[in-house]
Amino acid sequence: MTPLLRQIVAIGVAQLIAWASTTYLIAIVARPQAESLGLSPASVYGAFSAALLLMGGVGPLLGRHIDRVGGRGVLCVSSLIIAAALCVLGSAPGPATLFAGWLLLGLGMGCGLYDAAFAALVRLHGTAARGPITGITLLGGFASTLGWPLTGWLVAAWGWREACFVWAAINLCLALPLYWRFVPLAASTAAVAAVPAAASPTHRGRTFWLLVAFSAMTAFVTSALASHLPGVLLALGLPLAGVLAAAAVVGPAQVAGRLAEFAVARSGHLPPLRSGRLASALHPLGAAVLALGGVGLPVAMVFAALHGIGNGMLTIAKGVIPLHLFGAQGYGALQGRLALAQRLAQAAAPLLFALLLDAGGPLSALLVSSLLSLLALAALLAIRERRD
Repeated sequence: MTPLLRQIVAIGVAQLIAWASTTYLIAIVARPQAESLGLSPASVYGAFSAALLLMGGVGPLLGRHIDRVGGRGVLCVSSLIIAAALCVLGSAPGPATLFAGWLLLGLGMGCGLYDAAFAALVRLHGTAARGPITGITLLGGFASTLGWPLTGWLVAAWGWREACFVWAAINLCLALPLYWRFVPLAASTAAVAAVPAAASPTHRGRTFWLLVAFSAMTAFVTSALASHLPGVLLALGLPLAGVLAAAAVVGPAQVAGRLAEFAVARSGHLPPLRSGRLASALHPLGAAVLALGGVGLPVAMVFAALHGIGNGMLTIAKGVIPLHLFGAQGYGALQGRLALAQRLAQAAAPLLFALLLDAGGPLSALLVSSLLSLLALAALLAIRERRD
């Protein structure tokens, strides 16, 4: 195994742990937390939304820091903060401590999820970071596959508090050493030398706001469907067994989309902008199949697969399109600014999509999500390819 491949695997495993113990934790522990502390599940989800907002708020500051000194310190600290937050959650005696624990977890997420990892890889590898970015998302894509069953088993066997403590230990004993060992203190001389000049302010301004629109709208759709996809299929009349079968397709489809992205990135046949445009079109295509094909398990699985493939590719697109357009110089700060719009949309999506479902039904809600995806596609179509 080459040093680069070892680094990709190590950071990818650490990212899998970080995602499984933060973003994918809420779906399993929200209800038992609420019941244990006499709260409504909505209150716990509200605390998680606040965590997402804090995550977005710290992004620009952390991105600038990684641009200056590299990502090793930030990623190592993220494991410490995530572990501390999980311990606070696990020992929370009441709502105030629980809310504080989720906020602390939001800080850890801001330091340690994809945005920070992508910035660290760009600091290390310059414009050659597309391959490593794709590689770590391949492993990170299994976070729900590992996280949901393991957390569910821990909650059933011991309780939600103990589940938090176990994930804290995994972050300290596995993720932290992986970051420490495989993320160097500074970028190589070659990577630094390869960093091109930043784009002109005019081009950067116009393109930046188009990327903001693309990032926010796709983040809204991703977050909305992550929260409501089973409910949408149930509302369309699919039996529960069929809903579970279709929903189970999303995770493997995401990984399949990232594998496809990895293959075309190595071949050089699909530039990042074109990959992002294709990914943006897959959710509306799946929704059209669902609307026109009638309610049934095969059609629902096609919809879930198209949505999942697109979502998997979008994760990479959000990391590599800014790198492709602007180069590696100032990438961390730029990515942090883009992430702020994403987190705002991500935090608002579950509630707003629920209101759409209640007001107009599942097909109307999918129409809105499809229109947002098409607007995101339009934003990418309006961006001109970089000319070096």
